[in-house]
Amino acid sequence: MCGIAGIFDPTREIEGARLRVIGDGMQKRLAHRGPDASGVWLDPSDNVVLAHRRLSIIDLSGGAQPMESSCGRFAITFNGEIYNFKEIRSVLKKRGVLVRDNSDTDVLLTALSIWTLDEALAELVGMFAFALWDKKEKKLTLARDRMGEKPLYYGWIGRKFVFASELKAFGGVPGWQKRVDRDSLALFFRHNYVPDPNSIFEGVYKLPAASYLAIDKRLAEGPPPEFSAVAQTAIKNRYAPQKYWNLRTDHVSEFKRSGAKQEVKKRLRSLLQETISDKLIADVPLGTLLSGGVDSSIITALSQEASNRTIDTFSIGFESKDHDEAQFAKQVAKHLGTNHHELYVTGEDALSIIPELPTIYEEPFADSSQIPTTLISRFARQSIKVALSGDGGDELFGGYNRYLWGKRLLKLRSVVPLPAQQLFAAGIRLFSPTQWNKFGYRWSSSIGGPLSTPLLGDKLYKSLNLIGTNDFGDAYAALVSIWPRVEKLVRQADPQSREEFFHGSAPPGLSDVERMMQLDALTYLPGDILTKVDRASMSTGLEVRAPLLDHRVVEFASTIPLELKVKNGVGKWILRQVLYEYVPQSIIDRPKMGFAVPLAAWLRGPLRDWAQDLLRSDVLNRQGFLNHDLVSEKWNEHLSGQRNWEHQLWGVLMFQSWLHAEGLA
Repeated sequence: MCGIAGIFDPTREIEGARLRVIGDGMQKRLAHRGPDASGVWLDPSDNVVLAHRRLSIIDLSGGAQPMESSCGRFAITFNGEIYNFKEIRSVLKKRGVLVRDNSDTDVLLTALSIWTLDEALAELVGMFAFALWDKKEKKLTLARDRMGEKPLYYGWIGRKFVFASELKAFGGVPGWQKRVDRDSLALFFRHNYVPDPNSIFEGVYKLPAASYLAIDKRLAEGPPPEFSAVAQTAIKNRYAPQKYWNLRTDHVSEFKRSGAKQEVKKRLRSLLQETISDKLIADVPLGTLLSGGVDSSIITALSQEASNRTIDTFSIGFESKDHDEAQFAKQVAKHLGTNHHELYVTGEDALSIIPELPTIYEEPFADSSQIPTTLISRFARQSIKVALSGDGGDELFGGYNRYLWGKRLLKLRSVVPLPAQQLFAAGIRLFSPTQWNKFGYRWSSSIGGPLSTPLLGDKLYKSLNLIGTNDFGDAYAALVSIWPRVEKLVRQADPQSREEFFHGSAPPGLSDVERMMQLDALTYLPGDILTKVDRASMSTGLEVRAPLLDHRVVEFASTIPLELKVKNGVGKWILRQVLYEYVPQSIIDRPKMGFAVPLAAWLRGPLRDWAQDLLRSDVLNRQGFLNHDLVSEKWNEHLSGQRNWEHQLWGVLMFQSWLHAEGLA
């Protein structure tokens, strides 16, 4: 696990010796991602510099980067882990190919030097982002793993092609200008993250998951600087990344025969055992992040089964019982016999870390679980260097509540006349969201089911956005949007031009719930969940591995019928059946909380003064990005308890904090 950066400057705006110095400055800005070692490599003939920061996990004495191939043709800077590098090395050796050391970097570089890019990528099992320079072809290739676990930004600064694991490395390149892209900003407020391939800055992009981008000398030069901004964007958009893998959807019928659930359960368990064993390979201390939910519990159970020692587990708790899962994590840990560690967080703890969030996340990012994720990463890093997580279980196995009641809402939207929908909305509005939340809390302890959630009111009011939607894409956007009508919030923005992924992204033949799951896996998972975990963990030098996102698990999950994922009003049904073999059902079965914080209360309490200062109308008006009247309206309604606008307000607050941190306020 590392940080990478580099520049391809064929027009020689910067001469080689100076380019090496700049590359060194870029890697220093990524020191948090790799505190163990660093390196800079220069090809003076073509003015290419590769930079690297290393977090040593495997082969602590070898694997120094950037690394040149034994044939001398290629050089690589690589971030991530190739879990099957031993198998690939064995294949290479059988073919008489020399592999110099025991690092996955050397195995990867050797494979890329003798196979085609597509052949090599097809063989990799892992999470990665890398840049490969080919001296013969004079071509730079960027590639990113299948599910988007590891980040990679790229863009042009002047006529220099620049890439890095994080945007902060761009600040070390002469000519870098920070211009906020208003359309990307609107997307941020719609989702509380900036979705791929956009970034918050004009002219900078994220390489999408399962993609590669090949840049030769002609493309690296980019458009001449005298071109207009519109022309430059149009030209750069021609350099489209290429997909090398897609989510499988063509084998769903394999398990539709009678009695298939036992076969699915057996094969799923075996596959999880295999992939978790791969993820336990490390030459440093290792543990799991345990929330007590289904995903983290099954990862912990199988990790303990595969390990020859007692594993360490880490959980975080809150004073608010509505958000505290630490008690359940403790029960799971006790049953499995792990060496368990707990950290409890208060509003004051949150306040202490908030000033660091804009620097850690470097783009506006507003999933409030970034707070506990950052805190638990620091807590775990005191004892271990690698942690396994349960990320991906919700998207792959149907864990989100919207898969349970979103299906009903989508069906009602299509069959119930609009006047009846409007009458339903009027009935919902007879009670405030707070009152509905109280009903949901009572239901959660008595009757259960999809209405048994302490956030019932917020979800019901959000469902009203479905009224009047025309197709599945519009309906899905309404379900996942934080600010549904974001054009009223962000001035001079047109987010519609960037939201094509809501329409037509999922293949035909899938049910609405399956389409939601796949779109979540393509957008929300890499854009929010994996971004949150990567930045939080790497800010403290902790590597987090997600066994459920092994592409073999992902592909197998796509073959499992929906009725074995969402069954009898319960999500992740088949995953639960495997887990019940290790942990009693009574510990696991309870309403879903998620890794949330009591943000609504914190904004009315310990965070109120901090928020009030950032949301001042005169400040918002001077900056010119947001509709200050709309923000003030939401803030006042939240303070009064009339509505819970925690997620909307957190997005505004994170943007405001980011502006100050970037010197753009």
